[in-house]
Amino acid sequence: MKETLTRALSGALYVILLLVVLWLPNPYLFKGLFFIFGLFGVYELQKLLGLKSYLSYLIFVIFYLFFSVLDSDEYLSSSTLILNTLLVLTLLIKSLLLRDLVIVSRIPLFEEKKYLVVIFYLISSFIFITRIPFFNGDYEPLLLLGIFIMIWTNDTFAYLVGKSIGKRKLFERISPKKTVEGFLGGFIFTLIAAIILANYLPLLTLAQWMILGALSSIFGTWGDLIQSKLKRQAGVKDSGNLMPGHGGILDRLDSILYTATFAYTYLYFIKYVS
Repeated sequence: MKETLTRALSGALYVILLLVVLWLPNPYLFKGLFFIFGLFGVYELQKLLGLKSYLSYLIFVIFYLFFSVLDSDEYLSSSTLILNTLLVLTLLIKSLLLRDLVIVSRIPLFEEKKYLVVIFYLISSFIFITRIPFFNGDYEPLLLLGIFIMIWTNDTFAYLVGKSIGKRKLFERISPKKTVEGFLGGFIFTLIAAIILANYLPLLTLAQWMILGALSSIFGTWGDLIQSKLKRQAGVKDSGNLMPGHGGILDRLDSILYTATFAYTYLYFIKYVS
């Protein structure tokens, strides 16, 4: 009973904190919160990778200050090129992680190129999370909140549907409780959430919200699975103990960390191409 109450309280505190920060029109509060999240994330991932280095923290601080805190366009004319290069490299590393999730028993990058995982799986993900609300120039935190809501919807209904009617395992060797039926249920309800968001948050069209919802469901699930595989290779159940009953910050942000890069890419596409 005490453990259940502790889990409920820590989970509620996390959700309330995110809701408040993303509801208030204060970009500095938002950037400050995710800077703190990022520091905890670096600490937890280094423990999973067996790294003991201050270099990862230094890289995170430099990247975060340049890409997330400062308006880098005012300081460096080639900043867009640098950001796009970071985006391409991040997409490449995440694609390799996805490939390794599917076809190999152990993630080679986890053992051989640990700093690539730290930089392009974690640090750059925080960069793109913090840039999503600014994709149109103005600060629109409700756009990121909408993505969080769709990810939470996917997680919740994937669990409920999977527990109710799930029979076929999705990736049994990585996450024995995930089922194909649960994944499909989460996907459908995420699209429903996207339709609702389109009515209340006209930041995007209905079609754009639904595509973003599909991306959130698919890549959010893959992000969860990749984080599960990283923890299995490290031989731990949770990435940390920051949130009692829920694990570490990476356990709470695994879906958005993986999804953010692809969501940002899509938003970039509809801004400059469509």
